[in-house]
Amino acid sequence: MPVITCIEDLKRIYERRVPRMFYDYAESGSYTEQTFRENTSDFADIYLKQRVAIDMTGRSTATQMIGQDVAMPVALAPVGLTGMQSADGEIKAARAAGNFGVPFTLSTMSICSIEDVAENTDKPFWMQVYTLTDDDFMRRLFDRAKDAKCSAAVITVDLQMLGQRHKDLKNGLSAPPKPTLKNIVNLSTKWRWGLEMLGTKRRGFGNIIGHAKGVNDPSSLFEWTAKSFDQALDWDRIKEFRKMWDGPLIIKGIIDPRDAVKALDVGADAIIVSNHGGRQLDGALSAIRALPPIMDAVGDKIEVHLDSGIRSGQDVLKAIALGAKGTYIGRAFIYGLGAMGEPGVTKALEVIHKELDISMGLAGRRTIDEIDRDVLMVPKGFSGEWE
Repeated sequence: MPVITCIEDLKRIYERRVPRMFYDYAESGSYTEQTFRENTSDFADIYLKQRVAIDMTGRSTATQMIGQDVAMPVALAPVGLTGMQSADGEIKAARAAGNFGVPFTLSTMSICSIEDVAENTDKPFWMQVYTLTDDDFMRRLFDRAKDAKCSAAVITVDLQMLGQRHKDLKNGLSAPPKPTLKNIVNLSTKWRWGLEMLGTKRRGFGNIIGHAKGVNDPSSLFEWTAKSFDQALDWDRIKEFRKMWDGPLIIKGIIDPRDAVKALDVGADAIIVSNHGGRQLDGALSAIRALPPIMDAVGDKIEVHLDSGIRSGQDVLKAIALGAKGTYIGRAFIYGLGAMGEPGVTKALEVIHKELDISMGLAGRRTIDEIDRDVLMVPKGFSGEWE
């Protein structure tokens, strides 16, 4: 295994080993990609304070997210088509997360089904669901998650319609890839990926094909998907979904303090400050800049997590210091998965954990509970003074 010192090392290997359309799927945002870029770059505007002559022995990054013990305040975010980044990718990522002691969140748009992941792992995972118009499918999806012993549900509320991602359209993104000349030429250079894909039966959207009414193949899937995202979604509709799931519930996709306040009323256990990784409304505020106003609005009335832009343990530290109780990595673990499979996901978690542990120690903190805003230097107007 090459020497991996940071997430960027995994990204370079990932780009070499995974077909272009799936690399671009993960490594892109909507329209100009402004929000996609700033999700990551805005962390650099926050500085850390180093403290000295403080006993830093016995440090621990262990904490809880929605009452569940975690080795560090990090979960694997739901990422669609994970099983196209590496054969059986969702199973590999869930195993790595479970063994490390952090939650794995399975996307509705996964390649491996809920049942596949449950059968091939021995730790509970979280299930992400979209707000779809098909009530029958939604009820059965929640029931399937219950049967699989999923320990939390994550409802994504920021995808009532799909933000345009130019690269996906130009690449003709599909699962499995369509046999176009461009794809065949690119796939011929990704022999390792191809051999692994030949060895698995999981190449379609396992949670949907054969489960949604009338969806029996990829062509009918895309037609169903286009009609199913609920553009009429409102908070009363979200309350209906809450009734379908009686376990721990997390609402993902909050970026405005007004929506954070509304989320308090639907019985959620946590919210995730997220702009969908910059893949929906381009030009929206980065997640880390949106976090402080949301914390001001809801305080400790609900557990607040942060997703979008995290690439290091220092990013995790900054988010926790600004008030988040947990964070999510999506692209960071996908880089590891595409680069090295399950060991690559483990390596991504190890890198982030080591960075978090050392950085919190140098900042004078021994536990996650001790991390507060005093470890940061945040520029005036960081979250904006807008007219």
